[in-house]
Amino acid sequence: MTTLPQTTQKKLGLAIDLDICVGCHACVINCKEWNTANYGAPLSDQDAYGANPVGTFLNRIHTYEVKAENKPAQTVHFPKSCLHCEDAPCVTVCPTGASYKRAEDGIVLVNESDCIGCGLCAWACPYGGRELDAKEGVMKKCTLCVDRIYNENLPEEDREPACVRTCPANARHFGDYADPNSNVSVMSRIRGAVPLFDEQGTKPVNRYLPPRPKADIQTDGDIDILSPFLDTAASPPKGLLGWLDKALEAI
Repeated sequence: MTTLPQTTQKKLGLAIDLDICVGCHACVINCKEWNTANYGAPLSDQDAYGANPVGTFLNRIHTYEVKAENKPAQTVHFPKSCLHCEDAPCVTVCPTGASYKRAEDGIVLVNESDCIGCGLCAWACPYGGRELDAKEGVMKKCTLCVDRIYNENLPEEDREPACVRTCPANARHFGDYADPNSNVSVMSRIRGAVPLFDEQGTKPVNRYLPPRPKADIQTDGDIDILSPFLDTAASPPKGLLGWLDKALEAI
């Protein structure tokens, strides 16, 4: 069994904004591309072009339709990966010591050469943050792109997890939760970030920024969402368009 460090120098993690995630899966694809080409064994696929394609991913997105009482329904896209818990049960349950938590930054990793694929860590994780690679026979999980965030051969702006770097909506943010002035700490305080399944006592580092309440628009007819941005008193066209407009009127 592996013991957890008493404290960690940093608490690196993600802040995920559920209000603006559009469920495009760009983070999922870029995560798989980066981790297949770099850290550890490739993330395998089985029957990728067949009738029942399955594969190993470190990050997945689930989509739900939710409706609070007396509020309009809304669609929420929920990205899910390892939360790098402070009290990570996946680490302490591992019989070979393959799962471990780094004292320097709090990242939870798997030493694939020591993993026997028993699946105990996946059973212990309350978040479904681990997957067994069917080809390699070892457990896979989010590494926070540990081979990327410290890579001095990359431009500084690229030294963040692949999922964060690729998000077109800027819904994913990376930083140090041990620093109260970091971007993720400040953002979490302002938005009232929520730890997932806090009642489990695992102390997840990653936080979710909850969706903002949506207005309930009541209308008896069609609504033009662009109308506030349009100039109702349009000026007559000029130049080529003005000439074309006059020519068409003369027909």
